[in-house]
Amino acid sequence: MLLYVPMAACKKEQDIPVSVDFAYTIVNNDFSAPVKINFTNNTTGATHYKWTFTGGEPATSDKKDPGTITFATAGNSSVTLEAWNDDNRQSKTADVLVDSSVTIGFNAIPRVNDFVPADVTIVNKSTGGVSYKWTFEGGQPAASTAKDPGVIKFNTPGNHTLTLVVNNGRKDFTVSQVLVLQPALLPAFTIIPSLDDNDYEAPLTATLNNETVSGLHWKWTTTGGTIDNDTARKPSIHFIAAGSYTITLTADNDKETKSVQQTITVLPNTNLRTFTDVRFGINTAHGSVGCFFSTKLQRSFKASDDLSVAGKDIDLVFFGLNPNFTYNRFVSPDSADSYTFNAIPGAQPASIINSQEQCGCASNLTVADFNTMTNDALLAGMPVDFTSGGWMQFTNSIQPRVVLFKTSDGRKGAVEIKQFVQNGADSYIITDIKVQKTP
Repeated sequence: MLLYVPMAACKKEQDIPVSVDFAYTIVNNDFSAPVKINFTNNTTGATHYKWTFTGGEPATSDKKDPGTITFATAGNSSVTLEAWNDDNRQSKTADVLVDSSVTIGFNAIPRVNDFVPADVTIVNKSTGGVSYKWTFEGGQPAASTAKDPGVIKFNTPGNHTLTLVVNNGRKDFTVSQVLVLQPALLPAFTIIPSLDDNDYEAPLTATLNNETVSGLHWKWTTTGGTIDNDTARKPSIHFIAAGSYTITLTADNDKETKSVQQTITVLPNTNLRTFTDVRFGINTAHGSVGCFFSTKLQRSFKASDDLSVAGKDIDLVFFGLNPNFTYNRFVSPDSADSYTFNAIPGAQPASIINSQEQCGCASNLTVADFNTMTNDALLAGMPVDFTSGGWMQFTNSIQPRVVLFKTSDGRKGAVEIKQFVQNGADSYIITDIKVQKTP
C-alpha cells in the first residue's frame, strides 16, 4: 500500500509585497547646518531595513526607525531606505537640502576719529550668507546690498543705527548696532578773571576757560598780556596795563582747524574795590542774614559757616543789639566773642570808627565823599585810628551814615549804612562798602 502526500501543500500561495516609504521632520524647523532630522518609517511588508544617510551622522542604520540624524554640511544630502522580506526588496531615495550655517556680525570703524564729518569703514564678519542687505541710518549711502559696502559717510552727530540682514537662501538673520558720533569742531572760550581781579582792573590775571566742542589740540595767541602755556587747554593770562586786547583760540581735532576770538578790556587800576547792597544782621539774625564779611573773600558769613580757614580773612563784624537799632557798632573780628558771637578762628584785629561825629578825628569822610569816590585817594590820605569817641555805638537816627575801618594788613575802607530794616529777630542793615585793594 503506497502513502500519498499532496505536493501543493509545500508551496506558498503568493509573495508578500514590500512598499517603501518614509517621512522626515526638521527639528525646530531649523534648516541651517548642522540640521537635526527625525525620520519616520512608513514602509509596509518589510522585515529588514537599511538606511543610508549621505553626509549624515550616523551614516547608516539598520533600525526600522533610525531616530534623529544630524547633517553638518550645507548642500543636498541624499537619504536612501532599502527594505525587504524573503520575497521582495525595494528602496526609496530622497534629497534633503541643508542650508548654510550663518554667523552674522560686522564692525563699524571710524577713520581718524569719531568727530563728524566721519568716514566709517564697514567690515563684514558674517559667514554662510548668499545675500546681504545693509541700512545705515543717517549715512551716505543709506543702504547697500554688497557683501562689503566699504566706507559710509556721516555728517550728523549722535546715534546712528546700522543694520545687516544676511540670507542663506531660506532664512534671514539680522543684527544691528548703534554707531555714536561726536559733534563737529566748534571752538569757544570765556575769559574768567581771578577773584581778586573780577573788577577787570589792571593788573589782571584771568583763566582762559576753553569750552570747545570736539577739539583735541589748542593754540592761543593774544595782542597783549602773557599766556602761561599757549598750547594748554585752560591756560592763564596776565595783563599788566589797562587796554583792550584780543585773544584768539585756534583748535583742531585732526580733521578740521577753526579759530575764535574774544576781546577783553582791562580798566585802569583805581586800587578801590566796591561792594553794593551788603546785608549785616543784628545779633539774632546771624543764622539767617549773617553778621560777618570778608573783603578778601568777597562774601558774607553766617553762624553756620565753617570759619576754620576763612576766619583769618574776616574784616567786618556787625553787632546790632535789637530790632529797634538802639545800639549798633562794627567791632574788631578778634573781639567777636565779647558780643554774643563765637570766637572767630584766626581772627585779626581791625580799627573801627563807628561814630565820626564823636571821633574828634583830624579828617572826616562824608556820605557825599563816599558816593563820589572812584579811587582810593581819599582813603589813602585819611588816618583811621582808634579813639574812644569814634568807637562809640550808633543808632538809626542818622541815615545814611559812614563807618570807617582799617584791616589788619593796613587797607582802609568805608561802610555806608543806607538803610535800617526792621524785621523782628531777622532785622538787618543794608550797606555799600569801599575798600583799598592794597595799603
